[in-house]
Amino acid sequence: MKTLLTIFILVSNFTLFAQADKVAGDYALKVGKEESNLFEYKLTLNSDGTFLFHYHSFIQTGVPPEANKYGKGKWAVANNVITFSSDKQKDFDEKYTLDFNNSKAMFVTKSPRDQTDKIVKERIKFFESGISFMKTINLLRL
Repeated sequence: MKTLLTIFILVSNFTLFAQADKVAGDYALKVGKEESNLFEYKLTLNSDGTFLFHYHSFIQTGVPPEANKYGKGKWAVANNVITFSSDKQKDFDEKYTLDFNNSKAMFVTKSPRDQTDKIVKERIKFFESGISFMKTINLLRL
C-alpha cells in the first residue's frame, strides 16, 4: 500500500512539473500606435515558478504621458489555471509596485483532441485580478 501511494505521489508531481514547463515562457501584448496612445504588456514566466511583469503606456494627453509599472512574484499552474502571488516582504520595492495577489489567468492552447487545421495561438487570458487593467488581458506567447 505504501509503495502504491508513493508511486501515485511521484506521478502526480511529474504531471505538475510537465504542465509548468509547458506554460513557462514570454508573453506580450501591444495595443495602439507609438505616435498616439500605446499600451504594452510583457510577462515572463520562469520555469522556477517566478515571474516578472512590465506595463508601459504612452498616452499623448496623459499626465504624465508615459508610465512604466512593474510586478514580480511566484506563479503556479493547475488544470490550465495560473495563480499568481506576490510576497509583500520580498517582491515589493520602489520599482516593483504591482500587487499580483489574487490574480488568476487561464493558459489557452489548442486541445490535443482537436484534429482540425484550426490555428490557436497560445496565450494567457487573465480573468481575475486586483489590478484593474489586467482583468481581461490576453497575452500572446512570443
